[in-house]
Amino acid sequence: MPVVELTVNERAVRVDVPGQWTLIQLLRDGLGLLGTKEGCGEGSCGACTVLVDGRLTRACLALAVRADGARVTTIEGVGTDAALHPIQDAFVRHGAIQCGFCTPGLVITTKALLDEHPWPTDHDIREFLSGNFCRCAGYNLILNAVRDAAGVVTEKR
Repeated sequence: MPVVELTVNERAVRVDVPGQWTLIQLLRDGLGLLGTKEGCGEGSCGACTVLVDGRLTRACLALAVRADGARVTTIEGVGTDAALHPIQDAFVRHGAIQCGFCTPGLVITTKALLDEHPWPTDHDIREFLSGNFCRCAGYNLILNAVRDAAGVVTEKR
C-alpha cells in the first residue's frame, strides 16, 4: 500500500492508503475528518471542495497518492467550534447554512475567493461560487453571507 505524507490543517500526517483512494476517502476514512462531504462523487456539486496547496480541489476527483507532499485545508482547518472563522460566522448569521451539506465546500470556496479578491463584486461572488450547488436553494442567503464576510455593500440592481 502506498504511503502518503502530507500536511492537513497544519498537522503533518503519514497515511497508508489503497492506491485507488480519492482524497475524500483519505480525509474521511483515513483521517476521520468528516466535515468534507461527498455529494455527487463526480466533481459537479462542490460539496467536497478543499484547498490543496492553496488551490480549490474537488476531493472526490483527486487521487490521494497525488496529494503526497501537499498542504491540504479542510473545513476543520478554517475555524473551531469555540472560534468560528468570520466566513463561518457570516454563514450562520445569515442563515446560509440551511441543511449544511453544501456549507463546507461553500465556506472553503468563499475563503479562496476572499483570499484572491478581498473586495469582490456580486459578479465575482456568483462566478467563484458557480461550481457549488445548494440543494436547499439558499443562494441569496449565501450571497448575503459572502458579502458580509467580505465587508462589501450590497450592489444596487
